[in-house]
Amino acid sequence: MAAPAPKQEELQAHPVRDQLPAVSYCLTSPPPWPEAILLGFQHYLVMLGTTVIIPTALVPQMGGGNEEKARVVQTLLFVAGINTLLQSFLGTRLPAVIGGSYTFVAPTISIVLAARYAGIADPHERFLRTMRGTQGALIVASTLQIIMGFSGLWRIVVRLLSPLSAAPLVALAGFGLYELGFPSVAKCIEIGLPQIILLVAISQYIPNLVPLLGTAFERFAVVMSVAVVWLYAFFLTVGGAYKGAAQKTQFHCRTDRSGLVGGASWISVPYPFQWGAPTFDAGECFAMMAAAFVALVESTGAFIAVSRYASATPCPPSVMSRGIGWQGVGILLGGLFGTASGSSVSVENAGLLGLTRVGSRRVVQISAGFMIFFSILGKFGAVFASIPTPIIAALYCLLFAYVGMAGIGFLQFCNLNSFRTKFILGFSLFMGISVPQYFNEYSSVAGFGPVHTHARWFNDMINVVFSSKAFVGGAVALLLDSTLHRHDSTARRDRGDHFWDRFRSFKTDPRSEEFYSLPFNLNKFFPSF
Repeated sequence: MAAPAPKQEELQAHPVRDQLPAVSYCLTSPPPWPEAILLGFQHYLVMLGTTVIIPTALVPQMGGGNEEKARVVQTLLFVAGINTLLQSFLGTRLPAVIGGSYTFVAPTISIVLAARYAGIADPHERFLRTMRGTQGALIVASTLQIIMGFSGLWRIVVRLLSPLSAAPLVALAGFGLYELGFPSVAKCIEIGLPQIILLVAISQYIPNLVPLLGTAFERFAVVMSVAVVWLYAFFLTVGGAYKGAAQKTQFHCRTDRSGLVGGASWISVPYPFQWGAPTFDAGECFAMMAAAFVALVESTGAFIAVSRYASATPCPPSVMSRGIGWQGVGILLGGLFGTASGSSVSVENAGLLGLTRVGSRRVVQISAGFMIFFSILGKFGAVFASIPTPIIAALYCLLFAYVGMAGIGFLQFCNLNSFRTKFILGFSLFMGISVPQYFNEYSSVAGFGPVHTHARWFNDMINVVFSSKAFVGGAVALLLDSTLHRHDSTARRDRGDHFWDRFRSFKTDPRSEEFYSLPFNLNKFFPSF
């Protein structure tokens, strides 16, 4: 018996949406206070991963021990809280967490390995010297984003973006971080894999099985799953499951090996120049500026994803430029306080907006309060910061995927039957993965990047730029989309330009005022265009 013919409405394509539907709380609609506080704590918990991983990788190479590592974590957390508040009040006003960035790790390691620090015998003195060198490079590098953002130069670039060129940029901002996902989970599979399974079960399956409590499971899946698996890891640790195991296994699996609780002070307030006066080296400043430019591009993609999951309209170019300027101020604060890393939009927290379906600005502002509070009360913050890395990596597997899919979602505005669209999308995604893979493989085998001249600062600049998947893919997509049949009317429709035209200026869509206007009537003094 033949199946009945489908109804006409069933054959219609899904409608295009400027704002993502089915979001429980959008940018300007805060949840009730108890729920908002718990959601804010969940954002704090998620951003801790990067906040701990970066100092854990850098501080020992700089010569520091557990005490120095704990202080750097506290400082990075404190500055992240300030930067998140600045961004939510004066920057893009999106619910974006501004935390430490992996993009700055490579130039920081280059500073650590500089010849002028090699002869310092005392590890603590070497730590202080290298930290001061990093501070100087970050202070100079911050001027790039400050100038490009507040001058409006970045606004010109963002206006060139179409849904087609934005898709690879945003997609690779999420998918491009795959190396931080399952490879890190596998370092302690007995706690990492249960975390993935439990997180998927609580967030996706249980809400359908228990409709009355479905919303709670959906919104607080991270807190619930981390609490259960962390307790499980603790029992494995105290039960002696890792006695006699390799040191690397114990480091990744045990809950008492981070060294943060013992190294952290009870109360400590980070302050500028706490490590001493910054030092400056021209070559290192240039390398750090290259990292700042890459972080600028990556953050642009993350901001676009955040606006989508906050159920806001696309961020106007002038607002995006304003946000980049304040992110530059964040990097400057990192240099002044001594965080050993620059700042960018936290991709994992952007993904958490999609997982919880809560894009409220107030929630992220509350999370910034948790960051500042626990950075001052060091011992208490160190307890949460000692969560084993495989548990955090398991969260990344889901959260980075959400950000990647935000980019893929922009293809709804494009004509996927166009060969021009297929070429630009496919080629930019492929090159965005393939080129950084070559640079990273070459570096892991040879110990240095493919560009290896006598000018170390020049090597760092090129290697940092081409090691970023989002940067390479986004740059290729923007170049091709801006030059290949750009003025052809058919190509313009295929790339989705006509859907975003009204968002290229702040005043051409009334919703921009609702989502992106500055508080306290500051738009009169700092107008957006």
